[in-house]
Amino acid sequence: MKIDVNPSFVLDDATEDWEHALITGNGRQGALCYGTPAALRFTLAHEGLFQPITEPLPAPPTATILPRLRELIATSRFAEAAQAVCDVAAAAHAGYEETRWIDPLIPAGTLTFTPAAAGGGYVRGTDFTTGVVRQSWDDVVCDAFVSRVDDVLAVRIRGAGGTVRVGLADGEPERPIDASVVELGDDLVLTGSFPSVEWSGLRGWTLAVRVTRTTEEILILARVSPGLRSAEEALAALPSGRGFDELLAAHAAVHGDLFGRCTLDLGGDPVERLFDAGRYAIISSSGDRPPTLQGVWSGSYSPPWRSGWTVDGNLQAAMLSVHSTGTPSLMTPVFSLISALMEDFRANASDLYDISGFVVPAHLGNHGRQNHFGPVWCLTFWTAGAAWLGRLYVDHWQYTGDAAFLSAVALPYLRSAAAFYLDFVRMIDGRASFNPSYSPENHPSSTGAQACLDATMDRQVVADLLRSLLALDATHPDAPRWRTLLDALPPYRVNEAGELAEWLDPALADNHEHRHCSHFYPFWYAGDPDVDADPALAAAAARAVRSRLHWWLGSASDEMGYGLALVGVAAAHLGLAAESHEALTRLASAYWRPNLVPTHNRDHMFNVDVAGALPALIVAMLLQSEDVTADGPARIRLLPALPPAWRAGSIRGLWARGQIILDISWDAMSLTAILKSRINRRVHLTFPDGTQTTRTLTAATPVSLTHPR
Repeated sequence: MKIDVNPSFVLDDATEDWEHALITGNGRQGALCYGTPAALRFTLAHEGLFQPITEPLPAPPTATILPRLRELIATSRFAEAAQAVCDVAAAAHAGYEETRWIDPLIPAGTLTFTPAAAGGGYVRGTDFTTGVVRQSWDDVVCDAFVSRVDDVLAVRIRGAGGTVRVGLADGEPERPIDASVVELGDDLVLTGSFPSVEWSGLRGWTLAVRVTRTTEEILILARVSPGLRSAEEALAALPSGRGFDELLAAHAAVHGDLFGRCTLDLGGDPVERLFDAGRYAIISSSGDRPPTLQGVWSGSYSPPWRSGWTVDGNLQAAMLSVHSTGTPSLMTPVFSLISALMEDFRANASDLYDISGFVVPAHLGNHGRQNHFGPVWCLTFWTAGAAWLGRLYVDHWQYTGDAAFLSAVALPYLRSAAAFYLDFVRMIDGRASFNPSYSPENHPSSTGAQACLDATMDRQVVADLLRSLLALDATHPDAPRWRTLLDALPPYRVNEAGELAEWLDPALADNHEHRHCSHFYPFWYAGDPDVDADPALAAAAARAVRSRLHWWLGSASDEMGYGLALVGVAAAHLGLAAESHEALTRLASAYWRPNLVPTHNRDHMFNVDVAGALPALIVAMLLQSEDVTADGPARIRLLPALPPAWRAGSIRGLWARGQIILDISWDAMSLTAILKSRINRRVHLTFPDGTQTTRTLTAATPVSLTHPR
């Protein structure tokens, strides 16, 4: 079966810079495709190839000084508290005398095809539907993809002969890598090994390359495999007996199904293509593990923030649209990652606070120990990660209704997360207090220190966690304790400007000139019943969103585009159509390169966080849903933040909480929604004009509704 390749976009520029490469991947492996007619390059990476650089250590034993830390923070000596952590860490292990990082995701090698003769008229593009990158010039066509079925990079070159070589990627590793290439006829095997890293179970990798030549084409198959093996063994593991078209047909069926689940039509608005490009990048970098900061691609031995998983916002932003765009299976790698690192998370809770449950550090790689912190970035004080990630477990059940997942995976995680907060939170005059605390990665303008107490996010994520447990696990023996803590959580604070405050303590003044916005957490997901029930709080939240957006739209802001996306998602949740569209417009114009891969800063640093966050922003403008109970009604808002610029359009394949799938279309006169439920369920719908209606859906039976605009 022959699969047609139709690039979703075409560029006429060649590049030698991997950051401007075109991307293809299957989640386990990724290939950066770039070069010129003089030499085509394919730099490969593997989701498990983190070079051992820094030996993991136990988290610092701050449990031994916790009363002192709490006293310092309670008396506003925030910088002293952060320094005290560094001092006790260095006293426990000399390795903490310097800042410790996780290990970097590194390139496995670069495969180079050098044509016998160069040519002109070079163009390149990526077909999002098949995952094929095409480079062509004169009569030469080179197609490449990484197969989800066969786990290989497949490259086919037609119209040119040439040589194939493989070697380490350009650049200097931070620690030595011993590399060798074995040539067996046309076949090649690169072996890289890590000398003198006794603490690591990963000793190296192989990159096997098989080259098959016919009179019509050259077929190259390549696979990166973590671990050491012989060249013969690495080559024998490659698929055989099938040509490029057969391999592509098998891959395209799986990849194309995922990509085709959700489609957007805004009459040619440029964000349509970015919606597709973002979903393509997240699909292509979700394998056994979720996307890192750079997805599953790396062209550097020292990528920014090590290209691990940053869970004080980045990973959650990257995954924010996978449920709502109909690809919930892409979330399961997150749960696999957390499960693999849980032993380290539990050790963190013991070492840092001497309590049960677990602490998830902000930076994850091939271990989950809390090793990265300092006197400014006092990340040992950040305890919200476990509860925040708990929302991903809750949402997975909310969207899929997977009862087995709920009982075997989600509830055990949520109970254990709650166990930490039950012991960690201090009661002061009948109110729960979070000390120490941390609002990623901001500081109050009144203190200049990131260490704090009672960050609003802590209250929000714990409330969300406890409400979910009480709704889903109400008969558990700990349910009374969950209820007691929930009832004791402090109320929101509205600051002097009438804005929802980022810190609950009036002495901690807001700082809107910052890339993070942790206190908008509920508005990225199902909302907060406390805000929903209080118009004054909702108005305060809207004012806070506008203030943060004002900074983002100015000249001073530059970094971390996903932060802008999260401001936009919060604006959409609060019904601020103009503001959410402003955020989207800035995001689309400043944080994407012509290769349709986003960047962390404006045209700086290859990064896929925005790839998930931009589709989430668009979805939030078109559909919102609240949490449901197993047999309760679904509550859905249609076109809650539709901007005037989108006079007509459609989106197909949206998912809402409650196992509801929707197609929505609209024009100047009316809105039409086609709803289909996977189970029998009542649905409360709210239209853009505030009109409400209730329908009872029968499983798998579509219901169409039209409403005037």
